[in-house]
Amino acid sequence: MSKSSKMFSDAKKVIPSGVNSPVRYFTPYPFFVTKSDKSSIWDVDGKKYTDFCNGYGALLLGHRRKEIISAVSAQLKRGTLFCTPSDLEVELSNLIIKNYPSIGKVRLVNTGSEATMTAIRLARGFTKKKKIIKFEGCYHGAHDSVLVKAGSGSAHNGISVSEGGLDEVSRNTLVVQYNNSQQLEDVIRKNKDVAGVIVEPILANMGLVLPEKNFLKDIRKITAQNDVPLIFDEIVTGFRVSSGGAQKYFGIKPDITTLGKALGNGFTIAAVGGKKEIMNQLTPGGRVYQASTFAGNPVSVAAGISSIKTMNKLGNKMYSKLERYCAALSRAIDDIATDLKIPHQINFSASMFQIFFTDKPVIDYHSSKNADAKKFNKLFRHLLKKGIFIAPSQFEVVFLSEAHTNNDLNKAVDAYSTGLQTVKH
Repeated sequence: MSKSSKMFSDAKKVIPSGVNSPVRYFTPYPFFVTKSDKSSIWDVDGKKYTDFCNGYGALLLGHRRKEIISAVSAQLKRGTLFCTPSDLEVELSNLIIKNYPSIGKVRLVNTGSEATMTAIRLARGFTKKKKIIKFEGCYHGAHDSVLVKAGSGSAHNGISVSEGGLDEVSRNTLVVQYNNSQQLEDVIRKNKDVAGVIVEPILANMGLVLPEKNFLKDIRKITAQNDVPLIFDEIVTGFRVSSGGAQKYFGIKPDITTLGKALGNGFTIAAVGGKKEIMNQLTPGGRVYQASTFAGNPVSVAAGISSIKTMNKLGNKMYSKLERYCAALSRAIDDIATDLKIPHQINFSASMFQIFFTDKPVIDYHSSKNADAKKFNKLFRHLLKKGIFIAPSQFEVVFLSEAHTNNDLNKAVDAYSTGLQTVKH
């Protein structure tokens, strides 16, 4: 029996299903990790994996990036939690605002779910309206307002609306099709009580689904014409697709933005920011309540400052390298699957990609769900045997980091090559 198998057996006795986030689970058991460095992780049995799960996109700079570890180590010597303001919070807020021109003010929180929950509450408080529009397959965290036809682990587990959620909350969440701006316009026209529209500008929780040409511009135009605040959920795309996120990449200015993942590069931190007149609605100056003991804690904030400074220093050199690596890896896998005559689609952008086993383009929730998830699962298991770790779900994304090397890519291509041959048979 492997150590991971024994540990998982013990975990199930004290942790629901043995995991602290559902997408980490896969049969017969997930492997348990003991350490990480750069682009690699090691399990408790000593096996090394090249990590393309990458903290579900959080580790843009790779594991244990020296600048971040140094900044956090220095802060640990000064203190871990003050619960009173520090100059670090001001410095990090200024760095965020400098990189995101749409943000006039920013409030630091702990998780992506907390950020999107606050963003939605802000939109409702600012407009004095109730209804929120989200797009089918977009995942905005595990809270009631957005856990309706969501992506990520919700889609992986086949849950459309979570048990325990309130119908009266779900009724105020209107769901429209991703890449369908006409449907959005129709829904807004029929509902005069829309407080905001929230969207992943690149859908990264249903596999990877890219916005079609003009889709995001159309969303911005429609929401502006109807005085509906537009929320860009950039928990995944923030800092990852560019220093200014997807909004810089596509040239769109939302009213509210949520950031997370790459903001802390492995440390627990997120943020919600937006126009000053909206952000000023937050307590204590306004009447939209938000609070957290650990918000702005100096350890995570130190990590955030170091992360942004490092990303800004590397700049276009890093982003162009990641785009080049991602395109090369995606095209190599595409060529192999094509040669093997396996029906497939590969969507890729910046440093993210995913393969779908289907002969139809994957442009929304339905086309993603119609891909052959059993074939993907077979591929995942083969990659794992070959020491390549990707997220164990069709509805997640393969992420590259600045730490990945040409050797990592070559190893991945070899593993995908033999893995796709097993998928064919």
